[in-house]
Amino acid sequence: MPLDRRLFAQLGLAACAACALGLAAAAESAAYPTRPLTLVVPYPAGGVADQFARSFAQGLSERLGEPVVIDNRAGANGNIGSAYVARNQPADGYTLLLGSLSTLAINPQIYASMGYEPQKDLQPITLTHQMPNVLLVGAQTPYRSVADVVAAAKAQPGKLVFGSAGNGNTMHLAGVLFEKNSGTQLVHAPYKGGPPALTDVLGGQIPMMFNNLPAVTGHRQAGKVRVLAVADTKRSAVMPDVPTFAEAGVPGVVSVVWNGILVRRGTPADIVQRLNRESVAVLQQPAFRQPLEAQGYEVLNSTPDEFEALIRKDGTAMRALVKDAGVKMD
Repeated sequence: MPLDRRLFAQLGLAACAACALGLAAAAESAAYPTRPLTLVVPYPAGGVADQFARSFAQGLSERLGEPVVIDNRAGANGNIGSAYVARNQPADGYTLLLGSLSTLAINPQIYASMGYEPQKDLQPITLTHQMPNVLLVGAQTPYRSVADVVAAAKAQPGKLVFGSAGNGNTMHLAGVLFEKNSGTQLVHAPYKGGPPALTDVLGGQIPMMFNNLPAVTGHRQAGKVRVLAVADTKRSAVMPDVPTFAEAGVPGVVSVVWNGILVRRGTPADIVQRLNRESVAVLQQPAFRQPLEAQGYEVLNSTPDEFEALIRKDGTAMRALVKDAGVKMD
């Protein structure tokens, strides 16, 4: 049977079109970037994640030769902004996400539906930084040590309040660890973000909270809060006089929060590698690192594979902690 020449011609045209599209995509990838990028921060403006992101965006912009614009999309413990990148934006490397231990490892354990699946929908680029949570109290409170807090909590079980950035947040889980390992029963006051909770500690509306260390460095220096313990295995270089929880008599309270850059899964491999290369260059610059480290950020970097392995490992570790805390979101 002779070939249908029209069909043959159509198939040839289709193949040429596909080839042309492939060449165009390759050319666009090679020229990347050719327009501004967006870095989505799934937390409110003014918080520690936002502050780091703005410094990082400036450095990355200088490396790439294109503006990197911050887009704060807060809500649902970071799920709203994360889902926006993971499901609603093209996989072209122009929309980045500042992910965290919460959005990538904890939230999958506490939300029935987040609108995205971290390991399926997001491609890691590099870790950027980590920071421990700390226990802080208002300067107007009588508490001057972890022992004081434990004594007060045991004297009135279920009365002493601690604030956090919200249910299931790392600050909340730090409080759960503290209760478990100190044998106390506290009252959790979840806020819509860390800044409003900190405001209420400063104003005396609540006596204490767990918060990221960089968020409280300035307030401690001004004498507005007391930091009683660091939830890490070592003391912080910016607060060397503050003990770890183990040193303060409550071992097992370790809550160190990491963050990193991701894009939508399916982004071309050469763009992923370019973003990793330029991001790591920013993160290694002393002029970038030193001001942030002075505030308590520990600046990091990694390969995409190393970051992906950490997400998997901590996802497993957080499952047990969340189950123990009894945290579940609709």
